[in-house]
Amino acid sequence: MRLTVVGCSGSMSGPTSAASSYLLQADGTDPGSGRPRSYNVLLDCGPGAFGALMNHLDPAELDLVALSHLHADHIADLIGMHVFRRYHPQGAMGPVPVLAPAGAVDRVRGVGGDDADETYAGEFTFHEHRPGSTVTVGPMRIESFEVRHPVPAYGLRVTGPSDRDGVDREVTVGYTGDTDSCRGAEDMARDVDLLLCEAAFVESRQEPRGLHLTGWRAGELAATARVRRMVLTHLQPWTPPDVVLEEAAQVWSGPVEVAEAGASWVV
Repeated sequence: MRLTVVGCSGSMSGPTSAASSYLLQADGTDPGSGRPRSYNVLLDCGPGAFGALMNHLDPAELDLVALSHLHADHIADLIGMHVFRRYHPQGAMGPVPVLAPAGAVDRVRGVGGDDADETYAGEFTFHEHRPGSTVTVGPMRIESFEVRHPVPAYGLRVTGPSDRDGVDREVTVGYTGDTDSCRGAEDMARDVDLLLCEAAFVESRQEPRGLHLTGWRAGELAATARVRRMVLTHLQPWTPPDVVLEEAAQVWSGPVEVAEAGASWVV
């Protein structure tokens, strides 16, 4: 699998990045034609993300959009995606599946300011997260885990084929979405090869609990879940990257770095 940061700024778009959005890709075989193809999953689509996505992929080629939760900084650019899919000069594209918490249609309608009868049925097919079940996209399997945030929120665990070393094996990528420390995040991250972990807060500021992780708590999560590698993301524009890195390193000795827009990893 390949992970690309479309946007990683926390709570808002920032001066160098769109808000939360990450592209996961894996090579597989089209069941209809039997030909090889790339499967493309977008994790969240915050402000500025849809335009940034065009630097990495034709949005028409998305196979699934997975929304960790319905805060605007993770979903706002679904409105741009809706316009793109409905009014493209080459014709309407039909719906792409969207994995989301309950109430997603109403929430997206509110962000877009659309009429009450707008269902987006021509652009999106909404499916609710169901912890304990698996959504399959080509060679990728996506599992949802309830996490700790003021609104219903889900961490995502994606299992798929390795793109490294020519070895035929499965690997895992975990994405916390927005969460504070909780059992659901630990279960999602257990033994993953790469954890994309939010770290919006700084431990020394005594930030409020129940909203976000700090670098320290991200490190605790990585240690508890025995993560192999971690990328810290969702840093707000005022959150110093060196501080959250140092906090994480105090409690976890594994490889860790801070996400930047456009960065990518092969897993």
